[in-house]
Amino acid sequence: MNKQDIINTFDPSQPGLADATIFGLPFSSEQSEIIIIPVPWEVTVSYGSGASDGPEAVLEASFQIDLLHQEFPELWKLGIHLDEAPKDISSNSKKYKKLAQPIINALEKGENLEENFSLKQDLEKINHACFNMVDAVEQQTIYWLNKGKKVALLGGDHSTPLGYYKALATKHKDFGILHLDAHMDLRIAYEGFKYSHASIMYNALQIPQITKIVQVGIRDFCKQEVDVVKEEKGRVLVHTDTDIKKQLFEGNTWQHLCDHMIYSLPQKVCISFDIDAMSRLYAPNTGTPVPGGLSYEQAAYLLSRLSESNKEIIGFDLVEVAPGDDDWDGNVGARMLFHMCGVLAKSQNMTVGNKIVFQK
Repeated sequence: MNKQDIINTFDPSQPGLADATIFGLPFSSEQSEIIIIPVPWEVTVSYGSGASDGPEAVLEASFQIDLLHQEFPELWKLGIHLDEAPKDISSNSKKYKKLAQPIINALEKGENLEENFSLKQDLEKINHACFNMVDAVEQQTIYWLNKGKKVALLGGDHSTPLGYYKALATKHKDFGILHLDAHMDLRIAYEGFKYSHASIMYNALQIPQITKIVQVGIRDFCKQEVDVVKEEKGRVLVHTDTDIKKQLFEGNTWQHLCDHMIYSLPQKVCISFDIDAMSRLYAPNTGTPVPGGLSYEQAAYLLSRLSESNKEIIGFDLVEVAPGDDDWDGNVGARMLFHMCGVLAKSQNMTVGNKIVFQK
């Protein structure tokens, strides 16, 4: 059956098809305009765990989402397809996470890895495995980009999109990252792990095509990260949660603040959304929660506002969704993922329908 026949016969008002792809959609990868690459990886996490289970939790929750999005009512017709994870990613994540834990424990006790040959060897193995993960993600992203698809990434911890950024850099000579997060993630080889989740934005800065990173919601950072910001001389702009809330408390509107953030971005933008950018009310099981944060509505509004600007959204990643004992984190993650697909499609001038207006 061709795509148009599927659109004509599929009923979006019914529950999602459990044997279909993400959001219960009936489209194959070839019939879908947006491809999502899941990367269930969390080797270097040093606090809470569970991010590697995020893609599966989001997938399971996605079947319960109504497809009539108020802003993008015809988004589902474009086709959104969840790809297979890179080969052996899940098993390697478990293997090397177990290998990393003694290293983390030793560092927390103040031990010097240079004096422990065995742990030093394990650290080298882990860094090599993480390099392979980055390369696998890069190659899989390039594969779909070469087929003309819009590609997004669903982590996993925040180390997972580095290969995705490298792939985008092969297609775009310059772009910026709108980085929503509780953390700057500018640590240099945190705990010795070159590809740490806490080092993703520092590693992104090593990609010359990334000309600007605008961080939003930051509320936890160290001196080394502040030094990196200063050394980059305006390449990294930071909007802390404290500064955002202060301006809101003193009468500025969220629209005004969003427009200021968007204005500072270059023409092409990739969104990096760590779920802990939001209040823990929305993601109680994320690995490194911090008090404060954005509301779901604030984050969604910022992304929608970006899609309505003259900037071009070229991709996005959503990371650090960690399921707990209920479906809440996966539910929030799935809804934000669907919204992000909408803002990507709208920015790319893909047909998403007219916003539904109930009151005038």
